[in-house]
Amino acid sequence: MAKAKTPRVSKSTSNQVITMPETSSAPQLKKNLSPANPTPIDLEAQIRQRAFELYQERGNTPGDENEDWLRAEREVLARQNQKQTA
Repeated sequence: MAKAKTPRVSKSTSNQVITMPETSSAPQLKKNLSPANPTPIDLEAQIRQRAFELYQERGNTPGDENEDWLRAEREVLARQNQKQTA
């Protein structure tokens, strides 16, 4: 019977520990929250709302949730692209 191979382990013993900076010393990032540049959370909320509207338009029948979401995503992203190019 063949002997099982064990993974080779590096013999390096220099383990470095990296610590995260304190929150007060980290630079603060400013977010651009203009209506022309919505956050991903805003986009998700818009997509969720539109997908629910599509569900209601279909008569509240289950079974096409993925299609509703994908269609809503296309519509919302297309609308956002139109706003940005205008």
